[in-house]
Amino acid sequence: MFSDIINQINWDDTTRNIYSKTDADVRRALSKQHCDINDFMALISPAAEPYLEQMAQLSRHFTEKRFGRVMSMFIPLYITNSCTNSCIYCAFHSQNKMPRVILTPQQIENEFKAIKQLAPFENILIVTGENPIKAGVPYIAQSIDIAKKYFANIKIEVQPLDTPDYETLIAHGLNGVICFQETYNQANYNIYHPRGMKSNYEWRLNGFDRMGKAGVHSIGMGVLIGLEKEWRTDITMMATHLRYLQKQYWRTKYSVNFPRMRPAENQGFQPNCIMSDRQLAQATFAMRIFDHDVDISYSTREPAYIRDNMARLGVTTMSAESKTQPGGYYTYPEALDQFSVNDNRTAKQICHQLATLGITPVWKDWDTSFDKTHLASAR
Repeated sequence: MFSDIINQINWDDTTRNIYSKTDADVRRALSKQHCDINDFMALISPAAEPYLEQMAQLSRHFTEKRFGRVMSMFIPLYITNSCTNSCIYCAFHSQNKMPRVILTPQQIENEFKAIKQLAPFENILIVTGENPIKAGVPYIAQSIDIAKKYFANIKIEVQPLDTPDYETLIAHGLNGVICFQETYNQANYNIYHPRGMKSNYEWRLNGFDRMGKAGVHSIGMGVLIGLEKEWRTDITMMATHLRYLQKQYWRTKYSVNFPRMRPAENQGFQPNCIMSDRQLAQATFAMRIFDHDVDISYSTREPAYIRDNMARLGVTTMSAESKTQPGGYYTYPEALDQFSVNDNRTAKQICHQLATLGITPVWKDWDTSFDKTHLASAR
C-alpha cells in the first residue's frame, strides 16, 4: 500500500529539497528524455521559473507527440449533495444549513437526457457527496446502469470504496474513478477533514491501491491547491504516488488534476496559498515533462483564458458546461453549488474556441470493446 511508502517520506525534508534546487538541476532535468522524481522537484521549484518558456515548448512537444492535437471532453453530474463529512472548505459540509438532495432514478435519467441535448458528450463523471448509507454502492450502481443507456465512458467521483465494491461497479459498467487526496500532508490532514469518513487519511490514500487491485480502467488523482501553503510539496507527493501506481497497476490509465480552490458557501476557510497563473502553468509543464502519458485535466474552476492557453501546452482533458449542484442541468438548476464555476461558456462555445486553436474535441476516446478485441487477438 502507498501509505507504507509515504510514511517514509518527510514533508518538511521534501519541501527543503524542492527549494534547494539550483539552475543546474533545472537544466539537467530539461535535458533528459525521461525524468525521475528528483528532476520533477527541480522543474516545480522556484529555480525553474526563468525556464517557463522552454518548459512550455517541451510540454507542448510531448503532449502532441503522445496525444496529438485533441482534447477529451467530459461533463460532471452531481446526483447528491448529502454528505457525512465536515471538510472545512466545502459547501457540502455536513453542518452547513442547506437543502440536501438525493436524485431519484427518474431524476438522474432526466439529467442525462438534458446533458445529451447540450453536446454529444460520451464521457460522464457521476459525482456524489460521501453518504454511504443513503447514497452508497447500490445507489451508485443504479446510476451507472442508467448512464449506460446514454454514455460510452462512465466515471465516478464518490467516497473511497473497498476492492469488492469497485469490482461490483465495474460489473455494472464503471470505467474510471476520480478521487482527490486533497493534501498529502498527514500532519495537517485532519485539520481540514475533522469528522466523517474522509477524516481517515490512510483509508483515502490507500483507496487508489484498492482501485488498482479491482482492475479499474482509469484512475484520476488530485490535490486541492490552497489547503497547504507549500503546493509544490503536495504536487511532488502526488507525482510520487503516480509513479508508484504506474509500477504496481501498469494496465491502468492515469490522470492528474491540481485545481485551485474557488469560493464556496462555506466561507469560513481561507486558502493557505494562492497559486498564480504562472505557477499553475509551471506545475502543468513540470507534470507533462515528468510523465508524457498521463492525462492532465482542467475543470471549469479555471477561467476561460487559462484553459484556452493551456489547451495547446499540456492539458488533454477538459470539462465543459459544468453544473456543480445536484440535478443542475434539469431538476434543480438553481440549487446550491459545491464551488463556483469560472468558465461559464457552453460546450459548443468551448469547442469552437478549441477548433480555432487547431485542437479537435474528442467526445468518446475509449470503449470496453477495445479491450475485448485486444484480449481476443491476444488469445
